[in-house]
Amino acid sequence: MEDRKNTQQQAVALPGEVEPELARRRMAQLQQDIERFSVAYYEQDAPLVSDHEFDLLLRELTAWEAAWPQFAAADSPTRRVGGRAVAKFAPRRHAAPLLSLENAFDTADISAFYSRLEKAGLSAPALLAEPKMDGLSLAVTYENGVYRSAATRGDGITGEDVTANVATIHGLPRQLRRSDIPLLIVRGEAYIPKQLFVALNAEREEAGETLFANPRNAAAGSIRQLDPAVTASRGLHVFFYDIVSCEGAQPASQQELLALLDELGLPVNHEARLCHGVTEAEAYLAEMTEKRHRLPYDIDGMVLKLNDIASRARLGSTSKYPRWAIAYKFPPEQAETVVEDIVVSVGRTGALTPTAWLQPVALAGSTISRATLHNEDNIREKDIRIGDHVLIQKAGDVIPEVVRVLIEKRDGSEQLFAMPQQCPQCGSPVVRRDGEAAHRCTNAHCPARLYEQIVHFAAKPAMDIDGLGPAVVRQLLDASLVHDVADLYHLQQEQLTALPRFGVKSAENLLAAIEKSRTNPLSRLLFALGIRHVGERAGKVLAAHFADIDALMAADQEELVAIDEIGAVIAGSIIDYFAQPANRVLIERLREAGLNLRGEARSDAARPGALHGRTVVISGTLPGIERDAAKARLEAAGAKVSGSVSRRTDYLLLGENPGSKLEKAQELGIAVLDWPSMLALLEGDGDA
Repeated sequence: MEDRKNTQQQAVALPGEVEPELARRRMAQLQQDIERFSVAYYEQDAPLVSDHEFDLLLRELTAWEAAWPQFAAADSPTRRVGGRAVAKFAPRRHAAPLLSLENAFDTADISAFYSRLEKAGLSAPALLAEPKMDGLSLAVTYENGVYRSAATRGDGITGEDVTANVATIHGLPRQLRRSDIPLLIVRGEAYIPKQLFVALNAEREEAGETLFANPRNAAAGSIRQLDPAVTASRGLHVFFYDIVSCEGAQPASQQELLALLDELGLPVNHEARLCHGVTEAEAYLAEMTEKRHRLPYDIDGMVLKLNDIASRARLGSTSKYPRWAIAYKFPPEQAETVVEDIVVSVGRTGALTPTAWLQPVALAGSTISRATLHNEDNIREKDIRIGDHVLIQKAGDVIPEVVRVLIEKRDGSEQLFAMPQQCPQCGSPVVRRDGEAAHRCTNAHCPARLYEQIVHFAAKPAMDIDGLGPAVVRQLLDASLVHDVADLYHLQQEQLTALPRFGVKSAENLLAAIEKSRTNPLSRLLFALGIRHVGERAGKVLAAHFADIDALMAADQEELVAIDEIGAVIAGSIIDYFAQPANRVLIERLREAGLNLRGEARSDAARPGALHGRTVVISGTLPGIERDAAKARLEAAGAKVSGSVSRRTDYLLLGENPGSKLEKAQELGIAVLDWPSMLALLEGDGDA
């Protein structure tokens, strides 16, 4: 493993023998910078510096405070965990402090940590090495095996109540496989897989929205949504790795703890490995440093934990760190290259995206020759010019990005870049709408947009037309064989075999894949159409709700937003899409081509519970329970919790100080229940 001690010593300005006033000023400046970066990272989910740069600043402040303790602030960031709870969510105090971890940057730090364990009287202590997920830390509570609540870490003492949002996370069980544990509070990390992160940022870029800096930023931003439907659409996953509190089971080791969580049905990371001694631990860290690029999720290091839990109690913790664990941080991987050109491409929604064409350079396991520059604002902010020497890295280990320009290497030959006023593909005017970062081509029939639309339509998560990749789409367009996606279903074998390098077998295979796609479920088609904000999950929700695509096209805003997981933004996009005559003509052509436009019935087995298939609306303040917790209880029982009353509503759950929803429910003859009556329904003690 590469040792980074020398690098760290160069980056960190150690105090040494300096004047007191210089020490005081430097410590004050460090604390001010760290506070600003902490707020951006923990509370705004918009990091201003990399994790590595932040860690170096914190490390430097720690060194100054050790040398000049009289100048250390009582509220120094070196003594705190995480950030404050965000005010827009209800605070939730943790059952036990959720501590952070001391960082290790090289083998010397790992050896020093292991020596401390031995000096504490532990003989040949075994360590469990686990991937350090780069996501948002959560505490999740189960009572008698049933999901009850969830909170972010916050400052380690108090977090944000995000019960309803966490309930939408993929793989999070509403009911554990065992119900004999009265109380279980587990700690985990919510994250977004790399591929979904790439797709999410691509969607945001097309929509002209601010991009997420990395998967951690995306996960945190997704959890902190006021609308759980937005959280559900982001494709969050979770790994659990610790028990905060437990009644009824006491694992003796970290290995047993992970095995228990796995047995209960809670997702755990199976890359954990038991290491006997510091040599084994360092070897596994080196192995994972290389392997991390091949993992489907982002990790920024490895955590080494004392495996024996009883010994942990003897070691205890500081106010910020447990003494029995340490986090090894991977070295930042960056490379220097030159911007040879900036080229603009056009996406399927007409968004123009500038891309830097780079001198090829090896980085993080691959050769990088291009990096997206996202939009004009990003180029201006970083002052990127053609001919610049730049430092690049992979955002979240995935997307190549320009970190900064090496201005000191400029020689005056560099050229400023400006976004084109006409579309580079069709020559139509380019506009930038108020409130958007993206420039867009105004021509709905721009050939570049059509190309991207067909590529998206044929993609695996959409219509899954094997063999219809970007190169083949380009051939079909160049030969004027397709003018929209409906034309795909009228292709003939002789048309395909007339194309360059297209044999009979290739034509037969492609036509077979196109034929097979006619029977795809409606949910795939809805995603394939490229309706803004309608992703895979929204497609499934809509297809499960409506009898067919005609019912969806006829739905109004009120009906759409009444559907669980469909918010006002998605509803507005659907209405706008089907309001365009060209899109309705396209649907008719797809109908004539024999595509499946029928809805998908919900499976009863997938929606168990006393309120299966029922729609509930909450109005007012409920006694003894927070709204998000009540919603989670209702959803766990199979209910759909909607934000507005309609004819599809089954129950209005009434609390104190209700609004106009009560009046509307009474007009429609909808059953009105208070919380005790609803509890009776949930517990099977009555029927309404």
